[in-house]
Amino acid sequence: MKKGSDLLVEALENEGVERVFGVPGEENLDVVESLRKSKIELVLTRHEQAAAFMAATHGRLTGKPGVCIATLGPGALNFSTGAAYAHLGAMPMILITGQKAIMSAKQARFQIVDVVASMRPLTKMTRQIVSPASIPSIVRDAFRVAMEERPGPVHLELPEDVAGEEIEDVPLIPVHPLERPAAQAAALDRAAEMIRAAQRPLVMIGAAGNRPRLVEPLSDFVRKTGLPFFNTQMGKGAVTGGSNLYMGTAALSEGDYVHEAVALADLILAIGHDTVEKPPFLMRSAGGPKVIHIGYQSATVEQVYHPDAEVIGDIGATVSGLAERLGKLPEQAKMLELRQRILAKINARAEEDRFPVTPQRLVHDVRAVMPEDGVVCLDNGMYKIWFARNYRTHVANTLLLDNALATMGAGLPSAMMAAMLHPGRRVMAVCGDGGFMMNSQEMETAVRLGLNLVVLILNDGAYGMIRWKQAVDKFPDYGMTFGNPDFVRYAEAYGAKGSRVTSAEALVPTLEAAFKGGGVHLVDCPIDYSENTRVLVEELRNRVPDVDLA
Repeated sequence: MKKGSDLLVEALENEGVERVFGVPGEENLDVVESLRKSKIELVLTRHEQAAAFMAATHGRLTGKPGVCIATLGPGALNFSTGAAYAHLGAMPMILITGQKAIMSAKQARFQIVDVVASMRPLTKMTRQIVSPASIPSIVRDAFRVAMEERPGPVHLELPEDVAGEEIEDVPLIPVHPLERPAAQAAALDRAAEMIRAAQRPLVMIGAAGNRPRLVEPLSDFVRKTGLPFFNTQMGKGAVTGGSNLYMGTAALSEGDYVHEAVALADLILAIGHDTVEKPPFLMRSAGGPKVIHIGYQSATVEQVYHPDAEVIGDIGATVSGLAERLGKLPEQAKMLELRQRILAKINARAEEDRFPVTPQRLVHDVRAVMPEDGVVCLDNGMYKIWFARNYRTHVANTLLLDNALATMGAGLPSAMMAAMLHPGRRVMAVCGDGGFMMNSQEMETAVRLGLNLVVLILNDGAYGMIRWKQAVDKFPDYGMTFGNPDFVRYAEAYGAKGSRVTSAEALVPTLEAAFKGGGVHLVDCPIDYSENTRVLVEELRNRVPDVDLA
């Protein structure tokens, strides 16, 4: 006879799951045994948080939920940050946690936490499985909910007695395709009329526009209409950044050079904007451009985002329908002329030879060593703004950053997942020294898995973004600095390779050698963040956009 755990694993296989990430515990042992006998690989990580980041990144890159597993209590609670990361970032994921037996209480309340309740605000759905007979239907529902727009995490708690209970065979639920409603023709007609009536329409692509399945329809829309576009941080790469219609990325909410394009526009077509992101521009009650919201769901109205019209339905079908209605629109000479000035400003000082390296030089050199399909995975820190502004993407989903939860510690695990999914591509994790050390133990996991991966550590001995903000707000420099290990020897202790950058000119050859050497290679690079103040404060402060509206 089968056990509940066997049914769980068969249901996961039925959904096409190939890997489960996590740190199992005593309450998961039946599941572990069922996994051992299955085709699914158990990827053992060194911390549950990293397992959740890996599963979420699987969902982000494939559109299909990644799966992670943890024990009860402390193990399950270590999933919390990863669950929030996926929830805010709209990444489909299934979290499976164990629990003590529910039909007996031989250990009283030892280690018992109400994990279902704790996961409720962090997931789309959370359920305790109370009968093995219900497992096939619950798992099918979990995957459906995780993948439906807006995608996100689903949590299932499997008590150990339910996992170990024997049961007659229960049929699995067939996987069925998800259908997404299409926008009404009247809404498409209205939006097309507004776009045709505008003198300087501008497209903005947000986080919900950056789904793997939308690459072709969005790219076709831009090509067919000839509309210039910019993107939010998490919308970056949905349409090739090499396009001659790309105006830039909104790494800040206002006052940056890309906001000159926003000021010039009289209508913004906001495709997939999700207000979970830090605002890419600030809507005002009067005097600004009109905004059309294109999304799977109605806009979340905020003080800084209150669109004038909405087109609700499948984004791919919507932009295809708009392209058919609009055709090729007149070229916007003023917008394209402005584009050249914006990109020139953004790329200024990209080859300065100061050392420690400046952020502009760092981004320039990383772009130089990464092929068009190479994947860069950012942790969270001051460098994220510079990569968002300066790094040009050419292939979708090749710059992974988090502008939703914006958590530290995700850079290395997300890059590990990217390397597993794309073993033939170059993959680089870019981490600050603070964020790296939050999950640096996963270096052992990466080595054990035989991954090819470069980990670039930006070393300033501080929580750099907060220290910079502290200085900008004129607080004393206090409480943000720390000491670091010798990162080269640290990498070698895990069985990885390590290198140290000692000059600006050495960065590119050091990264090239790391990639060519294969395996896991850590590169320690000192960084100078003084450019943060010169560019992001002094240069942009009180800047009047140089825009001719005549």
